[in-house]
Amino acid sequence: MTNIYTEFNFTLPRGLLDAEGNLHRQGVMRLATAKDEIIVHKNRAAQENTIYAAIVMLSQVITRLGDLTEVTPSLLENLFSKDLAYLREFYNRINQQGDAEIPVHCPQCQTKFQVELALAGES
Repeated sequence: MTNIYTEFNFTLPRGLLDAEGNLHRQGVMRLATAKDEIIVHKNRAAQENTIYAAIVMLSQVITRLGDLTEVTPSLLENLFSKDLAYLREFYNRINQQGDAEIPVHCPQCQTKFQVELALAGES
């Protein structure tokens, strides 16, 4: 029996500030499906802007962000650019490349290394 992981934990570099000023950094992203692709292609704003298409797709596959369980494109419009870039890279890694490792560096010593992403549901 093969185990397939469909959900992956992530931590945003900066975090999303909601309307009440709460910071949300921890989240869960699931693998994308064909249905997600169809929803993005049917979205008029996504058809006109490739960056917005990424936001629509992320809103489909992010199942939790901090205390938020409903992640909408309008909510993700408030992401800091660094966090949007992080989520796009994370999405590509788990969906296209099939691995759950990301390059990181220590802000204190500047050492670069690979870190395996934590899979949702694992200890």
